[in-house]
Amino acid sequence: MNKRIEILKYVVSDYFTSGIAWLLFFIFRKKFIEYPFEITWDVATSNQKFWFGVFFIPIGWVILYGVQGLYHNVYRKSRLKEFTQVFISCIIGCLVIFFLFVLDDINNNNYTSYYKSIGFLFTVQFLLNGIFRYSITTHSARKIHNRLIGFNTLIIGDNEKAKKLYIELENAKKSAGYKILGFLNVASGRDKYILSEYTQHLGSYQEANNIIAEKNIEEVIIALESKEHEIIQNIITNLQESDVKIKIIPDLYNILTGQVKMNSILHAALIEINIGHLSSWQTFAKRIIDIVASCLVLTIGAPIYLILALLVKISSKGPILFYQERIGLRGNPFNIIKFRSMYVDAEKNGPALSKEKDSRITPVGRFLRKSRLDETPQFWNVLKGDMSMVGPRPERAFFIDQIIQKAPQYKYLHKVKPGITSWGQVKYGYAENVDEMIERLKFDLIYMENRSILVDFKILIHTVLVVIQGRGK
Repeated sequence: MNKRIEILKYVVSDYFTSGIAWLLFFIFRKKFIEYPFEITWDVATSNQKFWFGVFFIPIGWVILYGVQGLYHNVYRKSRLKEFTQVFISCIIGCLVIFFLFVLDDINNNNYTSYYKSIGFLFTVQFLLNGIFRYSITTHSARKIHNRLIGFNTLIIGDNEKAKKLYIELENAKKSAGYKILGFLNVASGRDKYILSEYTQHLGSYQEANNIIAEKNIEEVIIALESKEHEIIQNIITNLQESDVKIKIIPDLYNILTGQVKMNSILHAALIEINIGHLSSWQTFAKRIIDIVASCLVLTIGAPIYLILALLVKISSKGPILFYQERIGLRGNPFNIIKFRSMYVDAEKNGPALSKEKDSRITPVGRFLRKSRLDETPQFWNVLKGDMSMVGPRPERAFFIDQIIQKAPQYKYLHKVKPGITSWGQVKYGYAENVDEMIERLKFDLIYMENRSILVDFKILIHTVLVVIQGRGK
């Protein structure tokens, strides 16, 4: 199962069918809109818009489909949902093409020709893209249903519920793609496990992350009784260290509270845990906004940064910029950049958080922190992709270890890129100790559950107000 090749199939299909759609559209306009017109290959190839449409407009379609998430989860596609996404994308794309390249190109004032043109373009684009995409998706779906390809899956739990789930998945006429490699026990002290008769016992749930890495697990199904809330929460929290899809078996309460979303008529009903999940177009838009904003801030603010750099240099001995290792997306370390606001060797006695009246902070550093200007070099981190403008603030491993001992839920924050600002930062400000970090954590967790471009903009607006009013601490 090669995901890159599968994505390439869709990209190539979309590119060539979009080129064919434009070719048919070009012929239609010449024959039926601008008639009488003798359309020949020589006439067509001598027209610049013909070549532009055949080679470059398909690139625009591929980009649009990418933004819409049509190249995401290529092995987990719903054909009906995909048709809907293609339909909406074709409406958007055809309107853009019509207003940019077609509207002023029809040499008559008959509005019927406009409707005919956009209607024909939409029809051929949708049908060609849709039919070829349907063929690729159907071919992959058949391979999954026939168990020729699948996703390495791990079951956590060893009870009647887990047994019934395993039997249901394995005996299904059409496979849902779960390739169960084994199970992990939760209850200890047993000599024999129920699922041992059906699949391999790989160890205890405490070893989940190591086994996931060793076996290349893609999906984890938690098969426990719903009353075991604390154990389920602990398992889900620990699994945040691994990049896997997490699903749980629903009970009646989950169903009545609307947590169970039906994706397939035939397959087992499972709840997928999506904490901090953004839709594909929002993920794309968030990254584009980060790049554009970072370029503008770093470029326009250059004169101010030169003045700040000079003030930092004059205020105390040491470098202008301060680099410190922080923990980012999926627990990967990176070096955060700031304007230095403390005296050199401020942490000679070990890592320590700053306080409101901290003698380690220079006079210029106090101003920088109050105005949050010390954070501006982090736009370089954003441009590089280590951070985003909005996201939970990254911390050092030294403090994360202490936080996790008291609040293991902190691991959820590593599911997303850290940010220059966050809701926790706006609501709470800088934390002076681990307990305050934990207090601020609840705001970041709420943000994770409600992530969207709109929420990010609201946080940015409040951050700007904090900077202007100098309310940072």
